[in-house]
Amino acid sequence: MKNKELKIALGNDAWLPTIDGVSTTLKCYADIINEKYGEAVIVTPDNPNAEDYKFPYPVYRYKSLFTFGEGYPVGWPFKKKFSTDIVDMNFDLLHSHCPIATSYYFRRINRIKRFPVVLTYHTKFEYDFEARVPSALLKARAYGMALNNIKSADEVWVTSDGTSESLRNMGYEGDYIVMPNGCDLPIISISDNERDSIRRKHNIPMDVPILIFVGRMIWYKNLKLILDSCRMLKNSGKDFRLLMVGMGPDENAVKKYTNKIGLSNEVIFTEQINDRRELQTYYSASDLLVFPSLFDTNGLVVREAAATATPALLVEGSCAAEGIIDGETGFLCEENAHSLYTKIQKIIDNKDLIGRVGLQAQSDIYISWDDAVKMAYDRYQIVIDKFNSTQHGDYKY
Repeated sequence: MKNKELKIALGNDAWLPTIDGVSTTLKCYADIINEKYGEAVIVTPDNPNAEDYKFPYPVYRYKSLFTFGEGYPVGWPFKKKFSTDIVDMNFDLLHSHCPIATSYYFRRINRIKRFPVVLTYHTKFEYDFEARVPSALLKARAYGMALNNIKSADEVWVTSDGTSESLRNMGYEGDYIVMPNGCDLPIISISDNERDSIRRKHNIPMDVPILIFVGRMIWYKNLKLILDSCRMLKNSGKDFRLLMVGMGPDENAVKKYTNKIGLSNEVIFTEQINDRRELQTYYSASDLLVFPSLFDTNGLVVREAAATATPALLVEGSCAAEGIIDGETGFLCEENAHSLYTKIQKIIDNKDLIGRVGLQAQSDIYISWDDAVKMAYDRYQIVIDKFNSTQHGDYKY
């Protein structure tokens, strides 16, 4: 039986043109829901660089105070009109993808009219709180606000089993379900000429192996581990190139460290690549995705690389490594530079192994956004049915 067509508010504290894993997730949800299932509206803070006219569905923006970093707005959802605007849109469900401003906004809406709320916990916020909130008092308030926002949801989703540890670190003791993210890059074959165009663009000889990292340039993604392992690789006499794709608050520091340890000729910083086909060509041109992050809760880039049969090297036990079998659907190492270096050294010249593992990753770990959003949309129906079968008194949050 076909599911009822639903109207869903998809909320997050950042939306395009700010690009990260969560804003990409939001766009995939919105695109597919509006195309195949029902109606989705983006709810997000104002961004001075917004170009919302480009999207074939509504984007509702509430006030932001300022932007920081790579264009992340700080939402200010306190004006009553913002809440009544959402109430008047008659949504079936509110789905927040961030437990900060937009989740608090959904709590304010529920004081006027009760809607079922889903919260997807994507990011290990304790990393940001510990690194960027200056005082113990402010840290306590940040944790308390996020925890109350999480607890206020009718259902909490995580993108991997390992994310539950971060939820517990935030103080959340309730139930959750795993709702995996998908990949918006299709499984396609990139031509030899397209792959070679990356080598020509960056003057990389044909016989030199290419490693790639894709993500925000921020130290807590274990970027120092990557660079230190590459220094060992160079010192062993191995010629290679490392493509660093992305931008972020630590970008200048990462570049300085790269030069300091003598890797200025081996490491190529491409900045952020917004064109998805071009990014897919970069993946395809590379032999190995090196992604030792413990921060990421799902690791979209692992599936993106798998779409072109490029295997990933990950830290064993990390969320990004969930479902990866060493030597079969990817490669695993310990969380230290020597282990990372040793693994790269063992596999980088074994083209048959890299090709076989890449194809197995493409077959076994790749999940399309069509499949992921269908699972989420089916779950929306269950959340709504449970909500409608329960008596709701005054909203307590």
